[in-house]
Amino acid sequence: MVDDLAEGLGGLDVFVNNAGASVPRPFLEVPLSEWRDTVALNLDGAFAGMQAAARRMVAAGAGGRIIAVTSVHAHQPRVGLAAYIAAKHGLSGLIKTMAQELGEHGITANAVAPGEIATAASGRTSADADRTHRPGVPLGRPGKAEEVAAVIAFLASAEASYVTGADWSVDGGMLQMGPQAGSHLADDSWREG
Repeated sequence: MVDDLAEGLGGLDVFVNNAGASVPRPFLEVPLSEWRDTVALNLDGAFAGMQAAARRMVAAGAGGRIIAVTSVHAHQPRVGLAAYIAAKHGLSGLIKTMAQELGEHGITANAVAPGEIATAASGRTSADADRTHRPGVPLGRPGKAEEVAAVIAFLASAEASYVTGADWSVDGGMLQMGPQAGSHLADDSWREG
């Protein structure tokens, strides 16, 4: 698919991997088939797409940008998402190795790790993000897809030519609150010290 798209578009300068899904389930209840499906989608598919893109970029000899959308949970775990967490941790590590190996070809490899984002997949819009209060997120609301896209656009730009192997959290400060607190605190009492 990567080759077909690159041929149709006349080349490949930027590749963004943005696939992911999970089934919330306690670790002890995850069937091996579900584990494999989740890892295949979130890690194997990303590997295959990014490798195909990198091969084209190396062959073209003009550098490029590879960006993987991971998750804040690539940095901190979350109960009930064992397969997803394992895959996103793997994807984050893969990006770092790609940055080391592809740098000599002028290719940067970076990750963007969104927190809770209001998207169509979650049945919410950017306007919903402005109307939704999240006590456990320092900025007090979910993120917007446009905010994640802006970071991706920066990493794809010439201005980010010296950024590689980085992992950009786009989470309103959620990671600063710990793995469970960010979207699960019920009130703002933590703000009072």
